[in-house]
Amino acid sequence: MIFIKPKDQFMFLAMLAFIFISSTALAASGNIPEIIPTLAKTTETFAPIPTLSNKSGFPIVSAQGALAVDLSSGISLYEKNADSPLLPASTTKIITALVALDNYPLDMTIKVGNVRVDGQKMGLKFGEEMKVEDLLYGLLVYSANDAAEVLALNFPGGRENFIAAMNKKAGELSLNHSKFYNPSGLDGLGHVSTARDLVRVSEVAMRNSEFSKIVGTKDIVVKSVDNRILHRLTNINVLLGTVPGVLGVKTGWTENARENLVTYIERDGHKVFIAILGSQDRFGETKELIDWIFANYNWQSVTLPSN
Repeated sequence: MIFIKPKDQFMFLAMLAFIFISSTALAASGNIPEIIPTLAKTTETFAPIPTLSNKSGFPIVSAQGALAVDLSSGISLYEKNADSPLLPASTTKIITALVALDNYPLDMTIKVGNVRVDGQKMGLKFGEEMKVEDLLYGLLVYSANDAAEVLALNFPGGRENFIAAMNKKAGELSLNHSKFYNPSGLDGLGHVSTARDLVRVSEVAMRNSEFSKIVGTKDIVVKSVDNRILHRLTNINVLLGTVPGVLGVKTGWTENARENLVTYIERDGHKVFIAILGSQDRFGETKELIDWIFANYNWQSVTLPSN
């Protein structure tokens, strides 16, 4: 997906208009060589272009970095320090999940070892056996750091190889300002990402049906393979199921990172990704951006002659 920044939108529309006017003028002039056979007129329809109908009253957010992007056109709808490297916290788990999905069968059984990790945990027990899919529910629904570590520790070559695979994946996806040093998102020197990188990786992740299903889950109970241990998981994202059109993606928080949230919205036939980092109110500010976008942007269809 190519992002078009707000300052480039008018240039893009002007270019389309120039192409249309030029092609119309050429046809009207009659200066088309007769050796070229007359072709039936056809048109090409482009993705609807979001245009700002009200340029006053841009939202002011506490987030240190923010980005909202229209998925179909790639046009940026709102930006604030979108390329500034910041602490991603548990939004890191988006790429953790992608690496796991790339390398583990969903029905693979993993035995929990001696996992020592701080922060949010789903309560995995030493010796417990879990399916990869259920660990992914813990990772993405409950933001469980112990699930992240179990997935990493069981990777071929161990945890360090898993982290190397995370950074390799980041390179493949052109996450140019991201670097990961652990699978859970705990603060670490140099462990950073940006609002733009998180929108990009989320856009790729949401194409995966398993990922999108999991992040869209509000509540679930997962079990150990022997059905003896239950884990009741509730999605931390309070916008899911309460704000129309919100379908995921991932929360994040540490004391230093403050509040992070990546959100995917489908509303009125339009698809939008929003990422905010370092916020004092991730849910409130994301909802404010959603309401502002759909109240102030109009999506205009663009159709041009193709010959």
